[in-house]
Amino acid sequence: MTSIADNPILHLKDYGQSVWMDNLSRDILQSGELAQLIESRDVHGITSNPAIFEKAIAGNAIYDADIEAGIRAGKSVEEIYESLVFDDIRNACDILLPIHNASSGVDGYVSLEVPPSLARDPDSTLREARRYAEAIQRPNLMIKIPSTPEGLPAVEAAIRDGINVNVTLLFSVQSYIDTAWAYIRGLEARAAAGQDVRNLASVASFFLSRIDSKVDDRLDAEIAATTDADRQARLANLKGKIAIANAKLAYQEYKKIISSDRWQALAAKGARVQRLLWASTSTKNPAYSDVMYVDELIGPDTVNTLPPNTIEACADHCDVASRIEQDVEAAQAAIASLAELGIDLDQIMAELLEEGIDKFIQPFDALMDALVTKVKQLSPA
Repeated sequence: MTSIADNPILHLKDYGQSVWMDNLSRDILQSGELAQLIESRDVHGITSNPAIFEKAIAGNAIYDADIEAGIRAGKSVEEIYESLVFDDIRNACDILLPIHNASSGVDGYVSLEVPPSLARDPDSTLREARRYAEAIQRPNLMIKIPSTPEGLPAVEAAIRDGINVNVTLLFSVQSYIDTAWAYIRGLEARAAAGQDVRNLASVASFFLSRIDSKVDDRLDAEIAATTDADRQARLANLKGKIAIANAKLAYQEYKKIISSDRWQALAAKGARVQRLLWASTSTKNPAYSDVMYVDELIGPDTVNTLPPNTIEACADHCDVASRIEQDVEAAQAAIASLAELGIDLDQIMAELLEEGIDKFIQPFDALMDALVTKVKQLSPA
């Protein structure tokens, strides 16, 4: 077993990458597990989503006392839900605040998502982002807003208002470019109003394993549909490669954006870059390395948000080196090959976005249903 002293995960920061954890529950806050992970695994941030909270809250007795208090106070199920989640977010923010302060606001963030049902409603998304920020009142809170075309105006407005934003559910390179410019427009509007841009932070959460899972299924279908050995070989050669290739191309776009005159003008005012965050980093295919989405995407101004199992896998056997700009031509060739083989990556990305929204709506609805049941169970007869 790797010792803490030579633990690979501790060296990601040497190459400009921060480790955040894709998990949050009251258990890890109260048990001291989060504090331990900060110390032993260099965890410098937390992301949450409806699926994580559904897993944390449903069927967990640790929340019962607060649910009963909400019942006595006459709160609705929705109000009880928010009280539970907001308390966990505040406590996580407090635990990570020393990291936030020590990093001058670069790290130490806790992300909370607006209700996923609002992904196509920019006005309601912005209203909830403002309300969440006002209710939680922590400088290291990030509000997660989906990168739908309708969501990006809310991103821009939230940044203008001084709210830290984690733009989530990014799949295509173009959606990343659109997200980056929404961030820049928000900062420009804020600067034009004479407000400070120095203390704002944002990340663009680029999803990975879901891309490979969907593309690989399509590749397998195409392989099964042809008897052309050359075509089968070309299709098979792309399996497990598209998500990382896509991410590397997004990083090249990031470099172009931060070298632009518009970004440089904001940087001169002290604005922070919007870092690319690698999300959906647990490897779904057991034939692939369980740390492939870490090893291949290490580089400056990036964040990797890892579920607990991947954190431990990386601590044990990550091969840490700066690779985000290696094999960029091969990445371009892989994406081009998909098109040459008749596979429409843009269509796949659009499908992934819709599926991603649904994958957050379903657990959110399930959590609310579970809370309704629990409120009935805990209510006095």
